[in-house]
Amino acid sequence: MTAGDIQIRGAHVLTPDGFRQAGFGVSGGLITSPGAGRAIDLGGFLVLPGIVDLHGDGFEHHIAPRRGAVQDPATGLMALDAVLASNGITTAVLAQFYSWEGGIRSPEFTEKLLTALSRIRPRLITDMRVQLRLETHLPAQYDHVLDLVDRFDISYVVFNDHLPHEALAEGRRPPRLTGQALKSGRSPEAHLAYLKALHDQREEVAEALPRLARELQRRGVRMGSHDDATTTARTNYGDMGADICEFPLTEEIGQAARATGDAVILGAPNVVRGGSHSGGLRAETLIARGGCDALVSDYHYPSPRLACLRLAGGPTGLDRHWHLVSSGPASVLGLTDRGRLTSGCRADFVVLDPEKGEVQACFTAGRAGIVRGEVAERLLAA
Repeated sequence: MTAGDIQIRGAHVLTPDGFRQAGFGVSGGLITSPGAGRAIDLGGFLVLPGIVDLHGDGFEHHIAPRRGAVQDPATGLMALDAVLASNGITTAVLAQFYSWEGGIRSPEFTEKLLTALSRIRPRLITDMRVQLRLETHLPAQYDHVLDLVDRFDISYVVFNDHLPHEALAEGRRPPRLTGQALKSGRSPEAHLAYLKALHDQREEVAEALPRLARELQRRGVRMGSHDDATTTARTNYGDMGADICEFPLTEEIGQAARATGDAVILGAPNVVRGGSHSGGLRAETLIARGGCDALVSDYHYPSPRLACLRLAGGPTGLDRHWHLVSSGPASVLGLTDRGRLTSGCRADFVVLDPEKGEVQACFTAGRAGIVRGEVAERLLAA
């Protein structure tokens, strides 16, 4: 549904100066000053910038609802489009593993997903992008990574190293080996041998990864690291130009990242739960110290909105924390055209009810991804 030229009136709009009872226009997919166009009275509702979600892997449930039940990625992505809108997300970065784990996290499936997204992107409402979440111990695949970056215009790559190095170095059987082997299509014995071979490439990775990072920088790709376990690891990635720190495992690592000017991304589910499900840092503590640039959905798309509501103590206090899911993440990726409801920015906005903060409507570049309840009635009557 395309809004065309419309005027939003009467709502409490989140401006850079806080909530104001104000209005704005939408024309050509952009926010404009109030002017001509169909007037829609949103009195009583809150209007905020659309959520910019820099890291979400919940889409895996849509493309593979059960192990082995892999759908055509395009089918799952079309369904995901509606899910994102229903949670107020207007820009979604899909955190696609490029991993030794196999299955939907394999290099082969990554290319399949990128191809499908490229094909259906004109039919989507949400601005969907892909972050390559690269397992570093795949140096033989680095040329393929650069090929994908070039062919699909990928602008964001994050480095992971989730190999169970300690167990492999000690000759122990790593945890969850059988489940990983099933997902990868290998026998447990073959999977263990593969992991050992990757583990043994440590020196090769140490030489090849900085070269890959330089090539990515030359292409203008933003880089980050994920699940940094030590300040040394964060420093090493930062020295390569990977200046985005996703989900540091301790407060010390997060603070070290901020001290060097790196952006820190934390998981919104951590805030909703009141802590990490895996025993890591408590996101609220770092947020309270000003140590967070962006909250992201991680594995649960409702969480960015719910986290802000928890931090704010209710909808009317959202002006204090909504930047963590809008202008903050937009700034991290250099997306200067969104995250704020100011003239000239994309008309990406979400309409919330003032009591529970539930999504009543979501517009991306002036196009409605979801409209429900009383807002739908007012829009149709306008």
